Amino acid sequence: MPNFLSDGISLSYQVFGDGKPILLIHGFASNVEINWVSTGWVETLTGAGYRVVAFDNRGHGKSQKLYDPSLYFAREMAADAGRLLDHLDIERLPVIGYSMGARITAFLALQAPQRLSCAVLGGMGMNLVTGLADSEAIISALTAETLAEVTDKSGRQFRIFAEHSGADRAALAACMIHSREPMPAADVRRIEVPTLVAVGAEDEMAGSPSDLAALLPHGEAFTIPRRDHMRATGDAEFMAATLAFLASHEG
Repeated sequence: MPNFLSDGISLSYQVFGDGKPILLIHGFASNVEINWVSTGWVETLTGAGYRVVAFDNRGHGKSQKLYDPSLYFAREMAADAGRLLDHLDIERLPVIGYSMGARITAFLALQAPQRLSCAVLGGMGMNLVTGLADSEAIISALTAETLAEVTDKSGRQFRIFAEHSGADRAALAACMIHSREPMPAADVRRIEVPTLVAVGAEDEMAGSPSDLAALLPHGEAFTIPRRDHMRATGDAEFMAATLAFLASHEG
């Protein structure tokens, strides 16, 4: 994977296919390969004529690991995305984010609306505004000596996922402290780009997609049938809804 420097931080990225560019931003404890390649997103989007740009967020995958929690605010990771577009000389494109990546996408849309033709927020509903209450449990799970010590359900999910992805758990624990910063409802109302909010019907983490879409000036909600937070990522109906949305709004 090639690298670029974002405010002195080395970040890895990949580009797949030819055609219209589209940016993908992965979720917490994940990376490009797990979130986008193995789920079929890259194949689907390149097959639809897109040139897919995706990067490992700071502290994740093959990007530089950081252990200072103050370096992981979502607004700073949104700036990473903007600098990658500068590095690749891309002015404007659709952006798809999942979970933490959706939060980053929302901050990018707020901070640099001229860079986005439209946005897809996957696995992120009203909790973009209200925040989440299980961060401490996840941090404890990530820093525990062994998985056997972890009893919290959400914490175990993330610990298992982090071990599966070969992630740096100390970097993830630092990331968790501030990466979930809520976005005030007043700021959500300032996001002018067309935005699809897609959340699994059984997702207990994301919050209501319709409530978030109602705050967005140009928001649309889609419920991914029969999926929870972890299993919605590569869902075929989610992909189909996204392609239809892109076809209507990316111009």
